[in-house]
Amino acid sequence: MLAAAVAAATAVLPAQAAPGPKEPGSSSALHSLRAPVTDENFYFVMADRFSNGDAANDDGGLGSDPMVSGFDPTKKGFYNGGDLAGLLDKIDYIQGLGTTSIWLTPSFKNKAVQPEDKSAGYHGYWVTDFTQIDPHLGTNDELQALIDEAHSRGMKVYFDIITNHTADVIGYKEGARQPYVSKDTEPYKTAAGEAFDDRDFAGTDTFPALDAATSFPYTPVLDAAEQNLKVPNWLNDPTLYHNRGDTTFQGEDSYYGDFFGLDDLFTEHPKVVSGMEEIYKAWIGDFGVDGFRIDTMKHVNNEFWQEFGPEVLSYAKAQGKDEFFMFGEVFDTSKPFTSQFTTRNQMQAVLDFPFQDAARSFASKGQATRSLETFFAGDDWYTDADSNAYQLPTFLGNHDMGRIGSFIAADNPGSTDTEQVARDQLAHELMYFSRGNPVIYYGDEQGFTGPGGDQDARQTLFGSQVPEYLDDDLLGTDATHATDNFNAGHPLYSKISQLAALTKEHPALRDGAHQHRYASDGPGIYAFSRTDAEDQREYVVALNNSEQPQTADVPTYIDKRTYTRIYGDGAEEAKTSADGTLTVTVPPLSAVVYESSGRIPHSKAAPAVALQAPAAAPADNGRIKVTADVGGASFYEVTFEAKTAGGSWAPIGTDDTAPYQVFHDVAALDAGTAVEYRATVLDNGGHTATSASKAAAVPAPILTIQKPVEGSYLKGTVELSATADPEKATHVVFFERSVDGGEWTAVGSDDSSPVYSVTDDISGLADGQRIQYRGTMAGPGFTVVTEPRTVFVGEAPQPDSVTVAGSFNSQIGCPKDWDQACPAASMTLDPADRIWRLTVTLDPGQYEYKAALNGTWDVSYGADGVLGGSNITLDHPGGAVTFRYDNSTHVVSAVYASQQPQAVAVAGTLNALLGCAGDWAPACDQAQLTLDPDTLVWKLSVTLPAGTYEFKAALDRDWNESYGAGGSATGGNISYKHDGGPVTFRYDHVTHLLTAG
Repeated sequence: MLAAAVAAATAVLPAQAAPGPKEPGSSSALHSLRAPVTDENFYFVMADRFSNGDAANDDGGLGSDPMVSGFDPTKKGFYNGGDLAGLLDKIDYIQGLGTTSIWLTPSFKNKAVQPEDKSAGYHGYWVTDFTQIDPHLGTNDELQALIDEAHSRGMKVYFDIITNHTADVIGYKEGARQPYVSKDTEPYKTAAGEAFDDRDFAGTDTFPALDAATSFPYTPVLDAAEQNLKVPNWLNDPTLYHNRGDTTFQGEDSYYGDFFGLDDLFTEHPKVVSGMEEIYKAWIGDFGVDGFRIDTMKHVNNEFWQEFGPEVLSYAKAQGKDEFFMFGEVFDTSKPFTSQFTTRNQMQAVLDFPFQDAARSFASKGQATRSLETFFAGDDWYTDADSNAYQLPTFLGNHDMGRIGSFIAADNPGSTDTEQVARDQLAHELMYFSRGNPVIYYGDEQGFTGPGGDQDARQTLFGSQVPEYLDDDLLGTDATHATDNFNAGHPLYSKISQLAALTKEHPALRDGAHQHRYASDGPGIYAFSRTDAEDQREYVVALNNSEQPQTADVPTYIDKRTYTRIYGDGAEEAKTSADGTLTVTVPPLSAVVYESSGRIPHSKAAPAVALQAPAAAPADNGRIKVTADVGGASFYEVTFEAKTAGGSWAPIGTDDTAPYQVFHDVAALDAGTAVEYRATVLDNGGHTATSASKAAAVPAPILTIQKPVEGSYLKGTVELSATADPEKATHVVFFERSVDGGEWTAVGSDDSSPVYSVTDDISGLADGQRIQYRGTMAGPGFTVVTEPRTVFVGEAPQPDSVTVAGSFNSQIGCPKDWDQACPAASMTLDPADRIWRLTVTLDPGQYEYKAALNGTWDVSYGADGVLGGSNITLDHPGGAVTFRYDNSTHVVSAVYASQQPQAVAVAGTLNALLGCAGDWAPACDQAQLTLDPDTLVWKLSVTLPAGTYEFKAALDRDWNESYGAGGSATGGNISYKHDGGPVTFRYDHVTHLLTAG
């Protein structure tokens, strides 16, 4: 066991990150890591929407029919004509922004049209051939020309790549786009018919033989004309796909399900891993691509990344690409989660979604600046021996979520264009001056907005013919999308160019140590310093997100020293006081930067350093938080080391900003394994000091029940599920139940990761009986039991009343705020769907609220439906808002009419009976529901003859967005048996459920 522990520790404490030979037991004093890529300026561009340099390739050589070629410049969901030739033509424009790296959305050959989606593959995510450029965008030779030109200018070219899915080519014998079937319901089977869990083989070189006819819950089938459509040829093997139906993006199916029918690759299979490595090595070796942005990283198993990342990076470096860089899309705002991909999964970086959220809150919403202090303090989650937060790409909006200009317009209704441009510039100032690699989403430099994400945030920079784009209100200009928008004089283009030039002139503003300095109590000044470890000249950055000038006393490293303003409006010079405080005044919605006139004075001796007791990290049980207390107040760097019994010290990360800490990943070690830690401080004079060591034991995994929901009422069959933190393929979870306080009895067990689930039949129990469920798990060094989950048999009894109690109650006529018994804040129960609702009108502002039941605080529900949970925050733009409370889940939320679609139709086999030209007619007027403004429920009442009908909810009069059974975007048809006579269809856009009754 000791040998195993040491071997595991070797994987966790990478020897290759250690410095050169040293005496046994001697400590390491290292500088904080700066990877090759910490100073890139990315320009993220969708080739089809940038510039049309060659009209001859608009239809991709597929003819004039848009439903074949995918080309229709009047529709936002089709190819609009941009291409690689256009990028090359406009490369001066791109470089003029200060761009150092062009990042292209996926540019491989796509399935031009997927008829089920009624749209085209202009975006690049429906790949059929991973070896050639999509003909709509150009040729491989044109890509080579673009790369060569970029390289000649000192710029790089990054590819957006996909590793987990292809175009929708595989169908199922059981029918297209089926709902997801879990591994516990139908496990995978070998070709010999033996059930197995794929996770037991992930990360190895072996995998059971599979049979397309018998190994999967759905039987994959290929159209005869498409059996060899995909390139390379191994992609045409249907056994290399998960074949489990469509994902809901939650739980197990977020790893195994098809994305809206797209064929989901079996990334646990070694043939898929090696196949993807070979595909992308070719683009590096043959074309000189400089890096990859990797799509949907969080939907792929860890073992894939642990193999793919190091292998591709090693190949790139062997090709002379010493600065080759990969970063993944992990669409989440939790640093403990997003950082796992750069620590545990050995990837270089991830897109900084947490930064996007923090930047919007600061610059657009004007929230308290202390939230930025908290945000940057969390950067230590990313620190390990070979990566840290300094190499994260930061961004303000993108092609999926929407643009920063759109967010600013939505967050500040009624504001002037001047204010919106100022907030936009403030967001960019924060992005360029703080740590990370800034990303400009094409068009943001021209003030592009749009009403939302996805297709609504993919406007063309060349003149558009798309009606939905032509009515957009661009920031900072009177121009519209009807004309080209390559205006180098646009205030946002000019600002971004200025920021890029300034940070190039002063590199410390890009990769210098980022040290928090000051945060106001509310909106106002947030200040930080940037310091290069070698030059040791301090830069003070102060940003003001309030609408009035603000003054702050900002701590620095240097006393009685002159600081010179190099950016922004304010005093040209300022001098620090005897205690090192710099007084700065910052105009509203803007930033200033001051540079010290000399270096930070050298320390005469290293400060004292001591470790706090290492302990399990609060948000990731697979890591141990190690914190060092350092005396003094100058520029220091602290290197943390760890070792297990019989091992040697190895560095696990160096931190250059207080508080000094790392979150050491110990997920590979057995619970109870002893790990010893120490810290060495390096001061700015080259002196070092090492702490006494302290030990910690690897914590036992935490087992958490996910289903059923606490306090819920259930009937029939109950699904039980649990997850483990950290997850290991060797885990086995046993579920038990207790009825009305009786003995615990076995329900079942599951060993298939990453979600463990069984079902329990409670049909024999009487309504009202109380059931408790729990899960247990044992392994080397641990036995754990979940907290019990309590549910009840039968229908949930409704409370007598539900009140939205919050900080806005006095505004709607209550005697006071947080009035749990106020009639004006009382919700109304809709008997049709058993949802409580209340619509009120509020002034713009930020509010908090909860649901209080029966007019008291005895029973209340807060965030996520937690009993007595935390207050729910509402950032309200002003106007009507509808609150809804679901007593089956206890979740209370706020929704807006502005969040609703433009139209909702019940499209199905009843349409012809309603007077439509035919069935399944989403655009038919007679099939359209009407929005009830008081409840935000869509309704349509009609009279139908007796019969069984099938239908779905189709939004905005087409099939681009629709919802079927269970409210799933890819769900099956809803079936309804009608006795004849009146019937009312109801659609709730919160749940996406369409019902009839």
